[in-house]
Amino acid sequence: MKQFLLVLLCCLHAPHDVFSQTLLPLLQVKKGERYISTFNEKPFFWLGDTAWELLHRLTLDEARTYLEDRSKKGFNVVLAVANAEFEGMRVPNRNGDLAMNDYNPAKPNERYFLHVDSVVTLAAQLGIYIALLPTWGDKLSKKWDPGPEIFTPENAAAYGAYLAGRYRNQNIIWVLGGDRDPENEQHLAIIQAMASGIRKVAGSSQLITYHPTGASHSSRYFHDADWLDFNIFQSGHSIRHQKNYKMVRKDYGKNPPRPTLDAEPRYENHPVNWKPELGYFNDFDVRQAAWWAFLSGAAGHTYGCHDVWQMYDNTRNKPMGFARTNWQVAMDLPGATHMGFLKKLAESYSWQKLVPAQQLILNTNPEDAGYQVAACSADKDFAFIYSPYGHGVTVDLGVFNAAELAVYWYNPRDGSSLLIGKKQNRGTVTFQPDIAGPETDWVLVIADAKNSQPGTTVKK
Repeated sequence: MKQFLLVLLCCLHAPHDVFSQTLLPLLQVKKGERYISTFNEKPFFWLGDTAWELLHRLTLDEARTYLEDRSKKGFNVVLAVANAEFEGMRVPNRNGDLAMNDYNPAKPNERYFLHVDSVVTLAAQLGIYIALLPTWGDKLSKKWDPGPEIFTPENAAAYGAYLAGRYRNQNIIWVLGGDRDPENEQHLAIIQAMASGIRKVAGSSQLITYHPTGASHSSRYFHDADWLDFNIFQSGHSIRHQKNYKMVRKDYGKNPPRPTLDAEPRYENHPVNWKPELGYFNDFDVRQAAWWAFLSGAAGHTYGCHDVWQMYDNTRNKPMGFARTNWQVAMDLPGATHMGFLKKLAESYSWQKLVPAQQLILNTNPEDAGYQVAACSADKDFAFIYSPYGHGVTVDLGVFNAAELAVYWYNPRDGSSLLIGKKQNRGTVTFQPDIAGPETDWVLVIADAKNSQPGTTVKK
């Protein structure tokens, strides 16, 4: 306890607190809400990218290249790890610095964290929040990674306080865990202590969540924790057409209500179930996961690319998990751009008012790869229905409040819109896109005709 108090006192007054003001709006989760908002009440659509090795494997110039690319594509959150997975305790960053001295969380390396400071500042300048994992989970529970296990409840609290002191009131979202589920009381005590250390310094000015292992939820362990602001889950990389909408619905049904997100879905260019012979996930796989999750009640989505998260560069490191494309090239795989189209449509409407609405879909809808997912605003003034294979959608227009409706197809592959026409709010109507088939996905948009439609062209 004396050690914790000493570190806490130091971090509150340390000269390395380099930030004098908040560079981005602070974020909050208001009681009872299922979405994140800024402190000035603006809904915040989370569009994240996993860049776990950003702070460990890249120079500052390389980090700038990556962050500028993600900012241009519409990403506003980047997930990165301070004490990284790939031998983060033994292998220095590109500047030659280790995160900690003597494998000791009470001895963070100032030079290492000066680099982290620079990346955090750069991200803020580009409109990006860093969802910062204080450590990867192998430093808590080694499992399949190299470790070593270095955390105790005492030093976890001190380390959390140190980081919170360094980055308080900045563009940081705290993510505890690191691909691990707690397996015993010691693990739970370490996680609780780290969260407490952050809260004692940062207060409620920064959000905290927990990153579990594959096919697991933060809500399974921490839904009622006083430090948890929102849930995330990991639908994982094992199954093509993994039904992540079921995982969203599981969290959505919990009380008290909290936002939830798929923080690690199928990664683009990742081998299915880690086996190249089964093929690699492509841009359709990541679109399907994103739209399924969002329209089932998620507060946004997190994209991932297998080559980018590990910052794979065949001139510097060996591929992990059959990575096959250098990160500089993989940044431009199409799925990343397509995530921006999802955010574009969402932010064209009051997306925070959406609630899952499978009852809108009146046609047969088997739960296969073509499974359609619908959401409607609580005011019944607009709805989105995602059809992964372009199957027709049958809807009763009488459920909407506006007398006249504009109906159009939104193309999630290029962000364009094709107006079907104006309809009265009555009758059951089937809408069928001109082009359909496997991986030819569309979003049916039905909205009050008085609302302007972004980029809509008239169907010939």
